[in-house]
Amino acid sequence: MNKENAFSNKHKILAFTLTLLTFVMGTSEFVIVGLLTEVSTDLSIPIATAGSLISGFAIAYAIGTPILTGFVSRFAKYPLMLVLISLFILGNIVSALSSSYGILITSKVVTAVVSGVLTALAMSIANDSMPKEKRSSIIAFIFVGFTIANVMGVPLGTMVGQWSNWHMTFWLTAALGGIAFIISMFVLPRNIKATKSSLSEQLSLFKQPKIILAFFIPVFTIAGTYTIYTFITPILQQKLGIETKYIGIVLLIYGFFSIFSNLLAGKIAQHNGLGRLRYTFIIQAIILFTLYFTMSSMWLGLLTIMLMAVMLYAVNATVQLYFMDLAERYSPSAKDFASSLTPVAVNVGIALGSAIGGFVVASGSLDKLSWAGGILALIASVLTFMSYRLNQKDQI
Repeated sequence: MNKENAFSNKHKILAFTLTLLTFVMGTSEFVIVGLLTEVSTDLSIPIATAGSLISGFAIAYAIGTPILTGFVSRFAKYPLMLVLISLFILGNIVSALSSSYGILITSKVVTAVVSGVLTALAMSIANDSMPKEKRSSIIAFIFVGFTIANVMGVPLGTMVGQWSNWHMTFWLTAALGGIAFIISMFVLPRNIKATKSSLSEQLSLFKQPKIILAFFIPVFTIAGTYTIYTFITPILQQKLGIETKYIGIVLLIYGFFSIFSNLLAGKIAQHNGLGRLRYTFIIQAIILFTLYFTMSSMWLGLLTIMLMAVMLYAVNATVQLYFMDLAERYSPSAKDFASSLTPVAVNVGIALGSAIGGFVVASGSLDKLSWAGGILALIASVLTFMSYRLNQKDQI
């Protein structure tokens, strides 16, 4: 009985540590959204240039993460994780010391790639270390770290930056990284062996049609939500008639609702995840379409937006496990690389949704965003139906 408790507690502490890592990385990534004005003023750059710190991070994350993950997966995970956390801390220190846009964007790009690899390795460690029946809920729990970063880390970091200066915010994220490093030294498992393979062997995973098909599932479901969420402030102000001083409160509540999305993701992934996601995305599409009609009512509009938040990350755990299971089946040496694909797809989806939303707003109106988002969610459902059918054929 004591051994079972020790075993259980050990896994809970590991899950907490990996979630702490994603929280710290998420705070470092997202906090710049609340500090664009301060950074723009201090560095004497246009606000649009400051905004490229966000897009630059996403692009570096999406491109650099799978490549670097494929390269470093040959090294033992325990020392590799500690080295990467150290680089993450160093990147935030350089951001804190930055006195020019060039230095700041360089530090953010490096931090983006390091964060992406850390996320992939965290998922891989959870997959290898946790009991099989707990994998889906634990992986969903680790993703919660990014959500909590949006709900708590970003507002806290923004307040620190506004009360003191934006440099202090990155000193804070560096300090949080230091805490994560110390805990990781004692908690991360040391017995997970490295996977010996070349980068070309890792990238060969994309020769599998099921991998490519599955990659675009999170791209389109996340894009569906971000087509609307990118313009959530003007929607709240112009369509729902919410005063500017209450926007922050609404976004905070939205963040809390998105936490339930991660819990829902764990439930979906526990049994026949792909099968359940087929219909989950149809429900998401209906919610997004519904916003077109509920924008005329403040309370109904707010209810629809909160339901959007609940559906936001429903895809994560299922697709993450699916990628790793496919890698185990077709190319066991590429498991770490496979672990990087979900967060990369999410970042691609954010970029795609924002771009489509911008095009819709420029050529039409805010109302039409709901139709664009709903169509993207339906595409995600179609892709999931196709993935499910391919998977079922292989099991016959």
